[in-house]
Amino acid sequence: MRVLIATLTLTLLADQASKWAVIDRMALAQRLYIEVFPPYLNFTMAWNTGINFGLFGGGSEATRWILVALALVICAWVLVWAWRERTNTMMQLAAGLLVGGALGNVIDRLRYGAVADFINMSCCGINNPFAFNIADVGIFAGAGLLILFAGRHKTP
Repeated sequence: MRVLIATLTLTLLADQASKWAVIDRMALAQRLYIEVFPPYLNFTMAWNTGINFGLFGGGSEATRWILVALALVICAWVLVWAWRERTNTMMQLAAGLLVGGALGNVIDRLRYGAVADFINMSCCGINNPFAFNIADVGIFAGAGLLILFAGRHKTP
C-alpha cells in the first residue's frame, strides 16, 4: 500500500500545485488565456461543472454535490479493493493515480464550485477546444492501467 499512498499523494500535490501556480499566481482565472508554447501548449481557463468533456454539466448545486459524493465513493471503493486484494505494485500505482486525480478534482469542486481545467494542447493543424488538468491525466492513466493490469497476478 506504500506505492498507492505515495502515488496518490504525488498526484494530488502535483495537481493542486499546478492549479495554484497557474490559476492563482499567473492569474489565469482573470486573464483566461496564456500562450505557453503555441500552438502546442496553451493555458486556457475552463470551469467544468460536469464530468469529462463537460457531460452532465448543468451547473446546479445538486449536481456539484452528487459528483463530489460519487467521486468519494469511488475513491473509497478503489482503496478498499486495493487493500483487500493485496494488489501488486503496478495496480497500486494505477489506483494511486486514479484516487489522487479524483481527490484533486473533488478539492476543486469544494474550493471553486467546479473543476479547474486549463491545459490545452493542439497539434498538426488540429485545434483542440478542450482543456484538462493534472488530475484528469491521473484519472485517465490510472483507469487505463487498472484495465490493462487487472487480474494479471492471478494464476489461471
